[in-house]
Amino acid sequence: MEKHQQCKGSAKPDPERATGGIIGDRVEFDGPNDAYNPQNWSFSRKTLNTFLYGLTTLGSTWASAAYSPANEIVAHDFQVSNEVAVLGTSVLLLGFGFGPLVWAPLSEVYGRKWPTVVPCFISALFSFATGASKDIQSIIITRFFCGFFGAAPITCTGGVFADIWDSSQRGNAIVGYALAVAAGPVLAPIVGGGIVVSGVSWRWTEYITGIIQLLTVVLDALFVSESYPPQLLVSKARRLRIQTGNWAFHAEYEELNVTFSALLNKFGVRPWQMLFTPICGLIALYASFIYGVFYASLASFPITFQHDRGWNPLVGSLPFLALLLGIVFGSALNVLNQVYFYNRKLATQGDHNAIPEARLPPMMLGSILFAGGLFLLGWTSHPHFHWLIPATGAFLVGFGYYTIFQSALNYLVDTFQRWGASAIAANTFLRSILAACFPAVVIPLYQKLGTGPASSCFGGFAVLMIPIPFLFYRYGEWLRTRGRWSSNIG
Repeated sequence: MEKHQQCKGSAKPDPERATGGIIGDRVEFDGPNDAYNPQNWSFSRKTLNTFLYGLTTLGSTWASAAYSPANEIVAHDFQVSNEVAVLGTSVLLLGFGFGPLVWAPLSEVYGRKWPTVVPCFISALFSFATGASKDIQSIIITRFFCGFFGAAPITCTGGVFADIWDSSQRGNAIVGYALAVAAGPVLAPIVGGGIVVSGVSWRWTEYITGIIQLLTVVLDALFVSESYPPQLLVSKARRLRIQTGNWAFHAEYEELNVTFSALLNKFGVRPWQMLFTPICGLIALYASFIYGVFYASLASFPITFQHDRGWNPLVGSLPFLALLLGIVFGSALNVLNQVYFYNRKLATQGDHNAIPEARLPPMMLGSILFAGGLFLLGWTSHPHFHWLIPATGAFLVGFGYYTIFQSALNYLVDTFQRWGASAIAANTFLRSILAACFPAVVIPLYQKLGTGPASSCFGGFAVLMIPIPFLFYRYGEWLRTRGRWSSNIG
């Protein structure tokens, strides 16, 4: 749709020089000095936008987990079972699944910024509504819509990174984003556990969540820049029309006749179609499974560390820090892979075209450690084992989760690039649907089988999925060259 020049952004663009790039009356990008090309933004501007999108995503993922420490209190207050109370987590994740079907196409039509900011504001309102709920039905309804609207930054960020970062830098940028996705569900239960232990009403888990979300909305509205190239070309054409008086100047995007039916046919179907491609389908399936296990920990950790060991909700939530520590070490491995393997591959190749398979080595190691961590965590939960042993299992789960999750994002964005938002939407939909089921089944599963056998169920499936990154590392390029949306890559 546009001449998307792949530049590192080292040059300082001058808006007054951005008058070239005109083919007939159609306005295009004009090389490394075109201020409208997001690839030419300064490093600081790219970093600020990356940080703010990550912070906004953290607000959404925080919302997904902040409620979990209050499950038993909610069950008691509204006279329902724990299985019903935990639906407050499940339905929000269900909203995460359906939201991308709306926000992904909107981000590819109306740009990235406002299809992120406006839904996040509405999500914050539903967080406050959950805190003010008078019955369990209201909690379930408001939590669903909190997730539905809160899915916007999770969906749109992949497209933003494809807009502003070239392939040599994109991996490190996604490190911060994936950390934000992972840190929210890890830190929120600790804060929520502190609220529960302190005797403050459980409703403050939701009020604090809403405050965090509103803060990110204000920062985004003030400081986030639009990055979608077709929209930026429209802005460039508008400025040139005013500057030159030639009203024939236009962007190719303005030639399109966008109707609701066209949007429905083109964008409502694409994520579903992508799920049936080998690359997007299997990568999304693997990411969905580990994401589901990650959210299952919101229900399994209280069983492992509170019920089995007798710890209170605050102390019992501290093992989430071991999970977070594993995530941090996993992010370090991804950075090392970017610097010492991926970038060297790019240098050897001699251009800046993406090499998706070079993103997979951390995922290959993480797949093994993730499965091992699940077995270790489950079979050492008994109090006669020192707490450090299951905490080590949690560390390995966090390490494996992060390396798999981030590598999956990198691989999808590198593979589908222009359609990155739709690929991420497909991935987000599937993983959120599965994740919505996991917390609901964990309590009866662990109560019926016991912690060790129940963890082994998840560990067994994790072992079955270990070959996925190894197979794509070997055959991914062959598959990409035959893909409908990826054949132009590599």
